[in-house]
Amino acid sequence: MSRLLFNMGLDAQLVNALLAESGCELGDYEIRQFPDGETYQNLLTEVADRECVLLINGVQPDAQFLSWIYMADNLKELGAKSVGLLIPYLPYMRQDIRFKPGECVTSRHFAKMISEHFDWLITTDPHLHRYDALSEIYSIPTKIVPAAPVIAEWIKDNVADPVIIGPDIESQQWVAEVASMVGCEYEVLLKERSGDRDVKVSLPNRNDIMECTPVLVDDIISTGRTMAAAVSNLVASGMKAPTCIGVHPLFSDECVSLLKESGASQVVSCNTLNHPSAKIELTGVWAKVLQQGL
Repeated sequence: MSRLLFNMGLDAQLVNALLAESGCELGDYEIRQFPDGETYQNLLTEVADRECVLLINGVQPDAQFLSWIYMADNLKELGAKSVGLLIPYLPYMRQDIRFKPGECVTSRHFAKMISEHFDWLITTDPHLHRYDALSEIYSIPTKIVPAAPVIAEWIKDNVADPVIIGPDIESQQWVAEVASMVGCEYEVLLKERSGDRDVKVSLPNRNDIMECTPVLVDDIISTGRTMAAAVSNLVASGMKAPTCIGVHPLFSDECVSLLKESGASQVVSCNTLNHPSAKIELTGVWAKVLQQGL
């Protein structure tokens, strides 16, 4: 029997594509808020002995978190065989250390709560900086669907003579992987940050790449300040107008305009989140994982 998917925030077009490519079935439910702000949920599809999957948009997680937990626990109480989680953008991964005394390492606590209510998790390119693997904080089976192969194919098809540029040293391993798949050179910028919105970057001397088309790639773009500084630096150095690619487009309102004003030729992202820039499709890869399981 096919898996039941319950959409809790993913774009409807993406969900329809997932259903078509995975052979899964869409489950139905009702959700609304009482006047006092409490949540009402009602499952309208029979779930006994079915493998169920919640499709979740990880943006603004605090406003949605209780609804995820209520849904997962209700599915289990009504006899679901298992309850998994497909969350293309996994939130609460950037606070992975106590930078100042008293800070909450939210990545660990969020992972603990998710692990207590779900049986497994699928995501794409979580922000693994100080963690080597999700298993360090998640106690359930997890599957990371990498964006690098799909991004590499998009670059091959859309950018002439590319060179892959990482915005900081943290991105080196990742951009090296993308460059290897594309079959081109890569470079990593040196970043100096003196505040949330004050970032300086510099390009190492590489005369051999100056005629290439720079492709800036990062996992998360939010304010765009770091990438905009990189774009300005590359343009000022005499390179062609860069293409900017982000896996997860957590774009602030002014992000895309800031990048283009800095000299970017185009801003592109993966469809882990719903955004007009999301031209790089991961739907087929997610659908295959849903078919095969973890």
